[in-house]
Amino acid sequence: MKSATYTPALPPLDRPTGWRPMDELVPVNVSGSIEASYDWLIVGAGITGLSAAMRLGEVAPQDKVLLVDARPVGWGASGRNSGFLLDLPHKFDLDHPDASRLRKIMTLNRSAIGVLKEQVQQFGIACDWSEVGKLQGAVKKRGTGMMAKFCEALDKIGERYEVLDRQGCAEIMGTQYYAGAVFTPGSVLIDPLLLVRGLARNLPENVMLRDDAAVVEFSGTSGRAEAKLRLPGGDTRTVSAAKVILATDPYTREFGYMRNRILPTITYASITRPLTAAERGRYSGQMNWGLTPADAGGTTLRMTADGRLLIRNHYGHAPKYKADGAYLAKVAEVHKEGLEKRFPSLGDLPITSTWGGVVSLSGNHATFFGEMAPNVFSANCYNGVGMTRGASSGRLLVDLAAGRNSEALEDIIAVSGKPSVLPPDPFLSLGVSGRMKLVEWESRSEL
Repeated sequence: MKSATYTPALPPLDRPTGWRPMDELVPVNVSGSIEASYDWLIVGAGITGLSAAMRLGEVAPQDKVLLVDARPVGWGASGRNSGFLLDLPHKFDLDHPDASRLRKIMTLNRSAIGVLKEQVQQFGIACDWSEVGKLQGAVKKRGTGMMAKFCEALDKIGERYEVLDRQGCAEIMGTQYYAGAVFTPGSVLIDPLLLVRGLARNLPENVMLRDDAAVVEFSGTSGRAEAKLRLPGGDTRTVSAAKVILATDPYTREFGYMRNRILPTITYASITRPLTAAERGRYSGQMNWGLTPADAGGTTLRMTADGRLLIRNHYGHAPKYKADGAYLAKVAEVHKEGLEKRFPSLGDLPITSTWGGVVSLSGNHATFFGEMAPNVFSANCYNGVGMTRGASSGRLLVDLAAGRNSEALEDIIAVSGKPSVLPPDPFLSLGVSGRMKLVEWESRSEL
């Protein structure tokens, strides 16, 4: 018996990531001939979908796999993030009292980083892979208090770290703006757009990618799922698959699942041009570092390997999955002021791009992983830790669907849960807007 048919909303044609020039963000593959039937259909060619496709090349090389995305690889959150591969539990996970749960998350993250490192080396993906660790920083008393909680969590799981004072921060970042930071050595910094596009160009032989094919209708059956794909020019193809992985994160609700449990949230980032030789002479810090805020409502900051500054803060509800152009202009001004406060010696350093990136949150901070319907699998609500969690989720969704048991699969199931039911609109939008404004006000000293 066929289930309901859904017409998913497509990712909007808003301003894309600023990591690379816009003319580089074109489809990786538009030439493969789409057949009527597949063993696997993967919807979404971000880090989750790409990782699932890579895994299918390892464990099911005889199966036919179709990987589709409505937009070019890197258009979505996997190309819009700040480029951290985090090895440690992050933000809300750290509040959990169970040390064994934190260790499971850490093990999953480190395994994902290890696999990505092997792929980057194997395929020669030039994505500024930098094993330089990260800082978790604080500006004032609110942030330093949260730094202390972070250290307590690290002590609980036996992880090493170094606490830096204002001068220690300045030696790395070239700014006296931060009162302190906690340095942990295991995170990796990357150019996320180059990473995912590099993976997309090196998919296994049994995987066909079409990152110009939009799913415009989707339905599941007791045996196979069906999807109608729309190609450029308006032509359509209908495909069926024995198993489906929805690597669609906030868009999963568009396919009929998690409809009242996913909160699409947008965060905003800006990036500058590379520092000139004269500016590098005035800059007193190191190159190639990254800082996340001790306060979840604070500011993420990076100095990239090629000498660009990236700043990320401000949040909003994104029911339409996009940023308003006029608001982006305001955010750019706020980000410019934030950089000038931190780096006055760099003067009027121009921002070359400001963009929004949509992630999915859950009301109870739970991440979903599993089978949503017979032979339809997904992972959702990464709560801002999408690159490492997405990489591990994609691979392990394949293992779950293929019946391949492992300790890693047991771990990801153990640390996942069921996102809570969200209230309907207009109560949801009003409540989320009010809550985010409150968080921004409480975190104003850390911006």
